[in-house]
Amino acid sequence: MSVVTLQLGQCGNQVGQELYDVICSDAQDAQRRTTHTTVSCERFFHQNKHGDLVARAVLIDMEPKVIKQSMKKAADSGRWRYGDDSHFSQKQGSGNNWANGFCVHGPRHIEVVEELVRREVERCDRLAGFMTMMSVAGGTGSGVGTYVTQSLRDAYSKSFILNHLTWPYGTGEVIVQNYNSVLTLAHLYQLSDAILVHENDTVHRICSQLLNIKHISFSDVNRVIAHQLGSVLQPALTADSHGVYSRNPLGEGNAHRQARTRWWRLFRACTTKAIFTEQLSSLDSWSVEPFLHVQYIPYSHNLFPVSRQNGIKSLCH
Repeated sequence: MSVVTLQLGQCGNQVGQELYDVICSDAQDAQRRTTHTTVSCERFFHQNKHGDLVARAVLIDMEPKVIKQSMKKAADSGRWRYGDDSHFSQKQGSGNNWANGFCVHGPRHIEVVEELVRREVERCDRLAGFMTMMSVAGGTGSGVGTYVTQSLRDAYSKSFILNHLTWPYGTGEVIVQNYNSVLTLAHLYQLSDAILVHENDTVHRICSQLLNIKHISFSDVNRVIAHQLGSVLQPALTADSHGVYSRNPLGEGNAHRQARTRWWRLFRACTTKAIFTEQLSSLDSWSVEPFLHVQYIPYSHNLFPVSRQNGIKSLCH
């Protein structure tokens, strides 16, 4: 079961590149666990004719700089890469304007984006769903990302769509970020099957108080987000899996969305444990609550050892 990722805007492309790096690194560290490695690589990568791992991803931005940097970092790692024909960029940004992205750039370029997505879908033996990665503060991630999600819902109506959103700092530099955020959520809430939110302020506190990073950069924040996403999306041993790795977290969620209840719509990711499928399947009692906080602690992860879990819990509440 394969997941096609759409990385939108500067934030989405940078976090997406870190996520694929984490997934590839974890798969290589788990060489003895052949099932884990096989399932994880099958889900997020395909192999080209040279045997290289190629991410099942489409990179979209209205400026080329970040996409070029992300593709170069992936290629320089020597472990995986992005496809040469899986990206789209222009020379003019969206100016941190949601309406510019949604009403101008989105409709203007949607046919090209749909073709890139179609190619990635055709490379999948079996499609589990889509994951879009974007920030809600700027114009391309929020505006174009929302329009692309709308297009995915129309074209792949039965596929599961997970939107990963990076929530801006409370004192951000984008003066219209509140408007961009509200407009994005208002649309995605009606289109998406699940929304997973990372708050920059919370992740910043994790970097400062738990990881003891003195001078926190966006790379540090992106790396923490990527590790948390990796713990959610990668194969996991759940309480009722009987020693078998879960193969398809998005597919499990898809089985529960058929009733079109609204309990699964919004997840807040402070810290996450890799039991996503089990938790999705056990939330029927929450059907009256559309906003859900998911705050499970990873039991074993290099970034968050067990000794720091109490500190993580205090940050989440």
